[in-house]
Amino acid sequence: RYFTIENVIFVNFSTCGCCEVSDVAKNIFKDIDYKAIGQRVREARLKKQMTQEELAEKTGISTSYASAIETGASKVALPTLIQLARALDTTVETLLYDVTPASVQKYDLEAKEILEDCSEDERVFLINLLKAAREELRKLPK
Repeated sequence: RYFTIENVIFVNFSTCGCCEVSDVAKNIFKDIDYKAIGQRVREARLKKQMTQEELAEKTGISTSYASAIETGASKVALPTLIQLARALDTTVETLLYDVTPASVQKYDLEAKEILEDCSEDERVFLINLLKAAREELRKLPK
């Protein structure tokens, strides 16, 4: 089962094993601009002088789905977004860019709130943990 951007983080697993997107996820991601994402996919494809057919072949999607993504007529599944980024020699972050700044502010605020009531030792531990996690994430293939 493919997950769209909206439910990749906020998936609730019920006891029967089904997946359901939480109301929080729906509210946070309701403003995702799929047309803007599609435009960035199109721009990256054209920059590589690639046709939609070639992009579809490299990613394993249909040409009509590639077109629907580029026009914003279809929500893009996360695995597909990853494949698109790889095929276009770019990053998922680049394709999502204008969605990111609002998220970054939200996470900065959340991190600040978490650290506010921590002791100095807890803060040092958490900062070191974050630095180590960041370094490991940067070693992963893009």
